[in-house]
Amino acid sequence: MCSSVAVVLVRTCVVLMCLAAIAMARAPGTKQVHAAAAAATGNGLLAIPTRASLAHCPTSCGDVSISYPFGIGPGCFRRGFELTCDTTARPASLFFKNSSTQITYIYDGYSMVYASAVVYNITIDDLGTVDAYITKSWEAPAGAAEGGPVLISSDNSLYVVGCGVEAYIFGDNMTDLIGSCMSICADNRDTMMDSPNVGHDNCGGFGCCTIWTGRDRRALIFKLRRHNSTMAQLDGVLPDVKVILSEGYRFSTNDLYASRVNTSNVDDARFDIAIMDSPSCASAQAKENKHTYACNDESVCYDQPRGGYYCYCPSHSEGNPYVTDGCTQADYHPGAFIKENCTRLCGNMSIPYPFGIEQGCSGNDNLRLNCTSNGTVVLDRGYAQYRVTNLSLDDGVLYVTNMLNDTRPNNVERIERVVSSPGHAIMADVMDGNLDFSEEEIIIKWVIANLTCEQARQNNATYACISENSSCHDVMRGETRDGYRCICSSGFQGNPYIKNNCTDIDECLIPNKCNGICKNFNGGFNCTSCSHGKEYDPKKHRCVMSAKQRTLVLGVAIGLSSGLGSISFAIGVIVLTGKWKKGIKRRIRKAYFKKNQGLLLEQLISNESATNKTKIFSLEELEEATNNFDATRVLGHGGHGTVYKGILSDQCVVAIKKSLIVEQVEIDQFINEVVILSQIIHRNVVKLFGCCLEDEVPLLVYEFISNGTLYDLLHANNTTKCLLSWDDRIRIAMEAAGALAYLHTAAEIPIFHRDVKSSNILLDDNFTTKVSDFGASRSLSLDETRVVTIVQGTFGYLDPEYYYTGQLTERSDVYSFGVILVELLTRRKPIFINDSGAKQNLSHYFIEALHEGALMEIIDSQVVEEADQEEINDIASLTEACLRSKGGQRPSMKEVDMRLQVLRMKRLRKTHLFAGKDGEIEPLLCLESLDQHEHVDPANTTHLTTSSGCYSLEQEFVVSSSLPR
Repeated sequence: MCSSVAVVLVRTCVVLMCLAAIAMARAPGTKQVHAAAAAATGNGLLAIPTRASLAHCPTSCGDVSISYPFGIGPGCFRRGFELTCDTTARPASLFFKNSSTQITYIYDGYSMVYASAVVYNITIDDLGTVDAYITKSWEAPAGAAEGGPVLISSDNSLYVVGCGVEAYIFGDNMTDLIGSCMSICADNRDTMMDSPNVGHDNCGGFGCCTIWTGRDRRALIFKLRRHNSTMAQLDGVLPDVKVILSEGYRFSTNDLYASRVNTSNVDDARFDIAIMDSPSCASAQAKENKHTYACNDESVCYDQPRGGYYCYCPSHSEGNPYVTDGCTQADYHPGAFIKENCTRLCGNMSIPYPFGIEQGCSGNDNLRLNCTSNGTVVLDRGYAQYRVTNLSLDDGVLYVTNMLNDTRPNNVERIERVVSSPGHAIMADVMDGNLDFSEEEIIIKWVIANLTCEQARQNNATYACISENSSCHDVMRGETRDGYRCICSSGFQGNPYIKNNCTDIDECLIPNKCNGICKNFNGGFNCTSCSHGKEYDPKKHRCVMSAKQRTLVLGVAIGLSSGLGSISFAIGVIVLTGKWKKGIKRRIRKAYFKKNQGLLLEQLISNESATNKTKIFSLEELEEATNNFDATRVLGHGGHGTVYKGILSDQCVVAIKKSLIVEQVEIDQFINEVVILSQIIHRNVVKLFGCCLEDEVPLLVYEFISNGTLYDLLHANNTTKCLLSWDDRIRIAMEAAGALAYLHTAAEIPIFHRDVKSSNILLDDNFTTKVSDFGASRSLSLDETRVVTIVQGTFGYLDPEYYYTGQLTERSDVYSFGVILVELLTRRKPIFINDSGAKQNLSHYFIEALHEGALMEIIDSQVVEEADQEEINDIASLTEACLRSKGGQRPSMKEVDMRLQVLRMKRLRKTHLFAGKDGEIEPLLCLESLDQHEHVDPANTTHLTTSSGCYSLEQEFVVSSSLPR
C-alpha cells in the first residue's frame, strides 16, 4: 500500500520588486573609494570589480546567464556568491557551490534569484501510523544557517499536494509556527474532479493545500502526519504526497494525487540575497569597512531586514550596481528629437510614438518593437518574444498573445517579473494567471519611466508629456507607483507624446452627444436643451415643436388671451397697494422726523465743517446695519436706551443707541446730546457719527468702542491679581481728566457732563480713554457759572452739594471724578458691601481712612506693590481735594488734569519710560487683563463679553460678515 513520497525543491529565478519606489524615498549612497585588488577567502572578492577585471569570467551556464556578484572561478564572484556549473548535464546546470540547489535564473545585478531544488522524498511508510508526526528541517542554500547570502523570500508558499496529509510549517524553531493546512481527497476520483476547488489556480484543500511563509527566513521546519479520516485509496493504491516550496502553483485535475504532480505547473521559489560581510549599509559605509563596500558609486544601498545589505541602480538608470560604472542612464527621448520617416505601420497595426520599430524611432529601447516580414508586431524581451495584437496609448496597455520562443517553463509569470523591473519602461499585469499563452490574451501595462509625474517634470529634457493640452498620469499597482504615462486633457484627443498633437474634440459632431443646441469650444462644448415646447430632431439636427406641443400652445394662447386682462388687473392692484404702503411709511417717518426735532437738528449741525459734519442716517440704513435690530446684535442696555452693534454699508462697525423713551422732554435731552457731541472734537471723547430721527424713538450712531469700560477692568474679577498696572491707572485718570477739562473750558460752549463714572469711561482697541454718555449733560452760556436743574446722576458718584441744592457747577463733575480716583486706588465699587455686611459709600470710606491714618490698609495691594509712598500720597491728596463737600473748595478739572500730568511725568522719570514716536505712552495693560475686556457701547451700557482684549475693524468685519444684515 505504500508508495514513495517525493518532496520537490522547486526551481526559481530572480526579480527585483518595488525598488523604484524605495529608490525615490532614500538618498543615494555615499560614493566609495574602491579597493584596487580583491581580498577574499577562497578567491572571493571583497571589492568592487571593473568590467575589464571580469572579462575572463564565464557569463553563462547552459541557459542561465551569470552576472556579478555571482560567478564561477577565482576573481569572478564576491565572497559567498560562488557558483558551480555541471557541464556533464544536457543542457549544463548551474548550482550554488556545495549545494544541490539548481539556479534557473539570475536577474542581472539585483538582489533576488530563482532556483529549483529537491526538498525531501517521504513515503507513506515514513509517515508511520495514523496521527504520528514526522519532523524535517530545511535550510536555504549557500550556508544560510551560518549567515550565508541567501534567504527564503516571503513571496514563497508551501504547497502540500496529495491526500490525507496534515502539515505544519515552523520558522527557525518549533515555537515559531507559521501556519498549517490539510489536504484531503474523495474516494471517487470523478467526485474530486467535479469539486469547485479543483483547477483554476486553487489549492483549497482538495488534493492540495497552501501555507504562506509570511516573511524572509533562513530555514524552515516541516511537521507532517497521516490523517486516516481523510485518506483515500485511488486506483488501488495510496497516492503519493509531495511538499513544494514555490512562489506559485497552478493546480489542475491531473494533480489529484501526488504521483502525478505536473512539475511544469510549479513556479520557481524565490530567494533573496544579501551582502553579509557587514550587518547594514551604515556599517559597510563606515571608514574602516569602506574598502569592502559592495555598491558602486551610482547605486543605492538598502538594508536587508534579516541582516546584511544589497545594492540597486536608481529608478532612472539600469545595469549592475555591484560593478564599477555598472549603472547606466535609461533616459527617455521626447518626440521632438525622433528622426524623420520612421515606419509607423506593421501589417494592419499602427505603431504610434513613443513606440517605434527602427533605431531612434522610439522613446527608448524598452519601447522598441519588432516588425516581422509577415507583418507581425513582436515585443522582444531578450529571453523571449511575444506577439503584440493591439496597442493603446490612452489606456497604456499592450495586448499580447502567442509566445514565439521561450524554452523555459512558467512563461506567464516570467513576463511579469522581467518587464516590471526598475529602470524599464514596460511592466506587466497578468490578468489571468492560468492562461495558455498560445491561445489566450494577456494585458501588459506600460509606463514611460519609473518616475512619478513630479519627478519627471524636474527634467524638461526627458519629460514625455510635451503636447499642449496634455497631462501627466501616475500609474499605480495597488498602492505602489510604477511610473508615469501621458494623456490628452479632457476634451482633447491625439498623441500626448508629440508636440501640438492633442487636438480639440468636436463633440457636436458625435451622434447623440447633445440632444439640443450644441456649441463646441476648445476642450469642451455647451449643450443647451431645447426650449419649452420644442424637442430635438436628430434628422434635422435642430429643435422643433412637436405636434402635441403645437396643440397645447394653441390652447394656452386662448387661455392666456382670456386671462391676460385679469392678470394685468391683479398685478396693477398689487403694485398700487405696494406704493400706497410705501407712501404711508414715508409719511410716518417724516412725521417722526419732525416730532424728533429733525428740522432743528439740521439747522444746528448745518454750520459744521464737511470733515466733522454729523450725519443724519435714514431708518432703512440702520435697519440694514443691525439686521432689523436683531436681539443677537444687542451690546447692552443703559440708562438712556439699548445699544446695538451695526455694520454700515461702507463696512464701518458702529454702536447704535436706540432711546427707550418717547416723551418730548426726553427727546429734547436726546437732541441735547447730539448737539453737545457734535461740538466736541477730542481724542478722549467718544466720537458721534450721526443720528436717525425717522423712528418713534431717536437713534444715535457712535464709533464702536471695543475693549470694555474702566468699571469692568477694575471690578469684573477682583480675584485676579493683575488687571491694571499702576502706570495704566495714572494714564487713564489723566486722559479722562483731560477730556473733562476740555468740556469745561476748551469747548465752544462749556459743558457739564453730570454723569461722570467709571462705567462711562471706555477703552478703545488701542486702550485709549474715551469719555461717553452725554445724555444728561448740560451746556452753559459763557456768562453762566452754575445752573439749577433736576438732579440727575448715579448714586455713589453724585455731588452732595448738587444733590441738596440742585445747583449744577463744573465742580460737580470734579466730585464724581474724585470717586473714580478712589476706585483706581482701592478697586472697590462706589457703593460696596463692607466687612459687617452693610452697604457703604466709597468716598466716605476713603475720607475716614485718610483722616484716621489708615490709608494704606484700604489701598489695592497691587498699587502698594507698584507705586511708591510719595505717589500714593499725591493721588490721595488730589482725591481728598476733589471730594470736599463744598464745591468752591474743590480744584477745577483743569487743575486736576495738570496735577495728574505732573504725577505721571514724575512716574515716567522714575521708571525710565519714554514717550513713543507720536508723544503718547503705549498702554501697559497686563496680559491677564486682556481676557477681561469687553465690547461695550459708548453710552453707559452693560457689556457683551468677548474673548480678546484687542480689536481691529478688519477683525470685526471678518467676525460680523457671517451675521445676517
